[in-house]
Amino acid sequence: LMTKVIVGEDCGNSPKNIFVQKVTIAFAKGDSKFILSNVTDDIRWNIIGDKLIEGKDRLAEALDEINGDAVEALTIRHIATHGKAGAADGTVRLESGMLRAFCDVYEFSNSKGTAIKEITSYVIDIQ
Repeated sequence: LMTKVIVGEDCGNSPKNIFVQKVTIAFAKGDSKFILSNVTDDIRWNIIGDKLIEGKDRLAEALDEINGDAVEALTIRHIATHGKAGAADGTVRLESGMLRAFCDVYEFSNSKGTAIKEITSYVIDIQ
């Protein structure tokens, strides 16, 4: 399945924004290799109201579990980064027809924004 990607025009105006965009697309396409190579060993992924995933090994397992329902389309509305933080919001349409809104907030391990040490995800199924 080829995931269709639509990106808002204000998204790619800095190296950190482009990095967040690539990570967001990697999540949608199930590209675990890219994600795992860009997070710290002590990564924390807090999916609000669902689960907290701690450590790279556990993240790898979680990504395998998630990759069951393929993303048909990803729309990224906004990406914003500043200092050691970044965020992306938008929607994904799954192959099952489910439309899901998301906002992912990233904390980088440094102000260059080259590795992610924490992700907080807000996910709402909307139809």
